[in-house]
Amino acid sequence: MSRTNPPRVSVIIPAYNSMPELTKCVTSAMEQTLGLDQLEIIAVDDGSTDGTGAELDRLARTCPSLRVVHQANSQGAGGPRNTGLDLARGDYVFFLDSDDYLGPDALRRMVAMADENRTDVVLGKMVSVGGRAVPTAVFSHNQPRTDIFSSHAYRTLGCWKLFRRSLIERLGLRFPPYRNCEDKPFTAAAFLSADGISVVADYDCYYSRDRRNGNNLTRTAAGLDHRMDGTRLCFETVARHIEPGPRRDRIMRRHVEWELCGPLRALLPRESEQRAREHFYPQFRQWALDHATDGVFQLLAPPDRLIVHLLRADRYDDLMTVARNAKEDAARGHLVDKGRVYWLHPFFRDPARAVQDACFDVTDRLPVRHDLTAAAWTGDGGVLRLTGHAHIETLGAMEPGSGLVLRARGSAHPDVRVPVTVDATARPSGPGTGTGSDETARFTADIDLGRADAGTPLAEGVWNLFLDARAQGVGRTVRLRRAGTDPDGRRTAPPERRLPPGSRPGPATARPFFTPNGDFSLEIRRAEDEPACRVTAVAWDPLTPRTLLVSAHPTESAARHAEFTTLRAESETGAVREVPLLRAPDGALTARLDVTGLPPGQWSLTLRADDPGTRLPVPPPGDLAGTRWFRASRLGRPYYAKPLPRGRQGALVLRVAPVRLTAALRRRLARGR
Repeated sequence: MSRTNPPRVSVIIPAYNSMPELTKCVTSAMEQTLGLDQLEIIAVDDGSTDGTGAELDRLARTCPSLRVVHQANSQGAGGPRNTGLDLARGDYVFFLDSDDYLGPDALRRMVAMADENRTDVVLGKMVSVGGRAVPTAVFSHNQPRTDIFSSHAYRTLGCWKLFRRSLIERLGLRFPPYRNCEDKPFTAAAFLSADGISVVADYDCYYSRDRRNGNNLTRTAAGLDHRMDGTRLCFETVARHIEPGPRRDRIMRRHVEWELCGPLRALLPRESEQRAREHFYPQFRQWALDHATDGVFQLLAPPDRLIVHLLRADRYDDLMTVARNAKEDAARGHLVDKGRVYWLHPFFRDPARAVQDACFDVTDRLPVRHDLTAAAWTGDGGVLRLTGHAHIETLGAMEPGSGLVLRARGSAHPDVRVPVTVDATARPSGPGTGTGSDETARFTADIDLGRADAGTPLAEGVWNLFLDARAQGVGRTVRLRRAGTDPDGRRTAPPERRLPPGSRPGPATARPFFTPNGDFSLEIRRAEDEPACRVTAVAWDPLTPRTLLVSAHPTESAARHAEFTTLRAESETGAVREVPLLRAPDGALTARLDVTGLPPGQWSLTLRADDPGTRLPVPPPGDLAGTRWFRASRLGRPYYAKPLPRGRQGALVLRVAPVRLTAALRRRLARGR
């Protein structure tokens, strides 16, 4: 298929004996709403013997955007992916495994996210088909622009992502010739060098499934022989890109847990004694010495701490005992001693083993299972009542002496503690509550905003709420959150309320809100406060007239409020597009919204802060004209975007729609009379 411009995305599909899943995989790429004119699909048959090559040739005859390459078997997915990379011409590259398939709108959404936020890597929400494990934490909510230190992105190093091809070529990235773990060093290097990462979490982009014949590479190449080289490259990649210190420790922790401790525990006991002792053990030990620093050690769970300790101490026999009995020992109980909780592993306080208590201390890792079930104002005053239930796993129901902690965001103000009433006799049953050590107690807390801070009003600003849960003399403090959502998929907080007069200077309002993760927060502000920033200009970019520039500048009250971070366009159907507010050295904020990526509809524009309830309407300027463009994916049909009269809360509204050709012709003829 001839093109005057390069495709937006090169989809690379490595295929080896991939029938019958292959057909759905390839057709899912062919049917993307982004349009075949924006795609090139490069499918590489890696020496298949089951009809995979013939099926790819058949599909190519029906789709000029599909290119098929046949090559000798390379013993892994890295070889055919590299072949695809050598041929790729797209602005972006997406790696699609032949077992899996895409949601129809996946690539359009991911490309729009990368374009709008100028990010180098985009993660699309993954869905499990047939029980195959997929990451979930990173997909809790859309993240227009983030990084590996501010998100869970680095917890998933599979290459099923959208990569900016210029990043790949600048780094000279290619996949090493391994049968397993070949994609982890590739993705790690891209993450560590990327100028921004985006996450599309509101659409099922990538469907991951197991083959019916069970010959996925991750299963057929699961032994240590196929993992060691890839693991070594992972450690070396992180060490090469990040200076020693806490930031490196946070990233290195992932590899110590998943590439060192996990395979050692599960796979080393399966090897012969000679191979385990002489070949694999020295490599594991060297990685622990080189990369499992004291900072990493503190971040690990006790089972992994024990493994790292024994590796460092060069205690091979004890290490093998721990690995062989890992499953049985994981179920052993706990000991509460002087406010700490310890795992009762057979090595715990065994004089013959002489292992430090820190290897068994689980106190700071005990989950607090809780739920904020209700939040409401009481009466006409400024008292907010919160109710819920909680227990500390393994220790039991939350006990009297527990409390809420209000912590000022971005401020050195001391924490404010609010007591809770614990009803130890009311222990709900049902899913998540259990009995015995999992019994849960209901709690109630009344936050009097006029007296909460040692008898004085709670200060202006954003306050994050934490639950300080106590049981058996042990305390655990966690973010207070609501687990479930309303029927519409959202979490509804109590309405904003004007606080009654008191010792506070001037009138004030309180606004409770839930973050996208379900965490509960509270904003106090003076009623006459100006917003954290003001919109200073709204105009079309003179160089790219289909890009709307929104400029803003922080006000003097910015320090008291959540920082505005994104420009949000929301349609009347609930669809959302967000682009980041970029900060200049002088503090000025600018967002660039490419309206060609907006589907037809009416889009309201607001500035948003970290919490979803803090918004500032973008005021409609009186001199803003409309703009037009042509959409190649719609046979060159012209589209327009123009401002409408003031919308919700005074926000600028853009109408995006195709030009009605007959009406446009009539207007042109009328002007010519």
